[in-house]
Amino acid sequence: QVHVEESGGGLVQAGGSLRLSCALSGGNSDHLDMGWFRQVPGKDREFVANIDWTGETTNYADSVKGRFTVARDNAKKMIFLQMDSLKFEDTAVYFCVARLWGLGPESILPQSYPYWGLGTQVTVSS
Repeated sequence: QVHVEESGGGLVQAGGSLRLSCALSGGNSDHLDMGWFRQVPGKDREFVANIDWTGETTNYADSVKGRFTVARDNAKKMIFLQMDSLKFEDTAVYFCVARLWGLGPESILPQSYPYWGLGTQVTVSS
């Protein structure tokens, strides 16, 4: 069974930076495409970014493009989300996700990811 676990959330002032990490383990975890979603209470989970298993292809939501960077270290089986120029509206629980089927158009939908972490809270104070 594939297991993903996030870390690195916390409280930061607007304009600041934060780096989230996600550790991948278990099962056949060598060629998984991975990504990040976020959710605020009362709203649906929102796509943030994803990265294919080679690390060569990335996609970003328009709301974070130019501010967030997703990267991975396959030797350590980890992915990262570097978040810069944080805004109050970035406040959410951030989830690390994984899937096997490439980064097609459906990869921005939460239901296309079978593997989810428990989430880590990011709070940006204005």
